[in-house]
Amino acid sequence: MKIEFNNLYTHFVFTTLRREPVIPEKSRERIEKYITGIINNNGCQLYAIYANPDHLHFLASRAPNMDEETLVTIIANSSAKFINENNLCSFHFQWQESCSAFSVSKADVDKVCKYILNQPKHHKKHTFQEETDEFIKFYQKTLRPK
Repeated sequence: MKIEFNNLYTHFVFTTLRREPVIPEKSRERIEKYITGIINNNGCQLYAIYANPDHLHFLASRAPNMDEETLVTIIANSSAKFINENNLCSFHFQWQESCSAFSVSKADVDKVCKYILNQPKHHKKHTFQEETDEFIKFYQKTLRPK
């Protein structure tokens, strides 16, 4: 059966290997543009992206035939290869072998975009570990049966 309409928004968080802060500010925009191209070339749409030194956030709506795991595998493999081939980090770049994916309702897309684009300010107050703990706590709470 063909899906004619979809509303499949996902907030993804990738982490660099061992959470090392290896993405330099001077390469951030180039990496973000490359990942934007990967997303668009796979029939998905990017709403926001921000590459921190040790992790990456992006919000995308997926094509109905694209599951989260396939999309992140394509992005992780292709972007790591791009970063290494273009010497955008001072040594061999790798993402962690797993990432996080959080579903987002259409009503929350603007809020999540603002959060992603506000990463530099956010991380002046909260570490990546605190951020991760907040996400897990929020999603565990919302997923528990009442």
